[in-house]
Amino acid sequence: MSNNNNRSRLKRRVWKNQLFKSLFFLATMIGLVFLALLMYRVLNQGLGYLNIDFIKNFPAPYPDKAGMFAGIMGSVFLMLLIAPISIILGVSTALYLEKYAPKNRFTRFIQVNVQNLAGVPSIVFGLLGLTFFVYFFQFGYTLIAGVFTMSLLILPVIVVAAQEAIRSVPKELSEASIAMGATKWQTIWRIVLPASIPGILTGSILALSRAIGETAPLIIVGAATAIYTIPDSLLAKYTAMPIQIFNWTSRPQEEWQYVAGAGIIVLLIILLLMNAVAVWIRNKFQNRY
Repeated sequence: MSNNNNRSRLKRRVWKNQLFKSLFFLATMIGLVFLALLMYRVLNQGLGYLNIDFIKNFPAPYPDKAGMFAGIMGSVFLMLLIAPISIILGVSTALYLEKYAPKNRFTRFIQVNVQNLAGVPSIVFGLLGLTFFVYFFQFGYTLIAGVFTMSLLILPVIVVAAQEAIRSVPKELSEASIAMGATKWQTIWRIVLPASIPGILTGSILALSRAIGETAPLIIVGAATAIYTIPDSLLAKYTAMPIQIFNWTSRPQEEWQYVAGAGIIVLLIILLLMNAVAVWIRNKFQNRY
């Protein structure tokens, strides 16, 4: 009787395993099919308009003269400023919460709210940036207002990822460092941070990838749809690639849809290059520790 029950239980487990394996495979295939359709649509529309003039030109009223140089430079400036601000603040916050903050209700309250902020819609951060950076601090519709707004948008994601990376470092490493006479800060700087860099960089890559493709917050804090110069200061007007693509797709003429397709290809290439560099840095540190 007992053997029959065991065989029956084993069969149910095998059946459940096969069921979930099939469901996961189906989910993966659905995602890949739609990704392939999206790539085919974008490449089919955009490759015809993608050339060196499209990269070098500024926005123009005619599709064959339009380019996205201003958008490329605007996105590059945004990323160069957003990355250090959000990563330094995010990692510092994670270190405080994990290593210095007392384990009480207030700390748990902060951690829960940081996790909730990671799921807040981006347009809410856009309204926050409009209220504080554009109106309260009177930055206006400038590059610095966009930088601070997008930094706030990705900051919770980086904090959560950095916390998980710091927790994953074995406690034995820290305890051995303390036992050798190192201070708490020396242990964090020489042991914890180097060992958690791969996880921190992975979270930062995902967060920056979200920032470079976001459109709603930049529209609210005043990114222009057509700029004929590149930003020369933090208080200059600016645009970004998603804003230009959004503007082209909203025009009724069919040719602008093809121009938008070329813009999406450029955006994807820059995104892949950023990810490749970040993954290379992550793997370098991962091999070291």
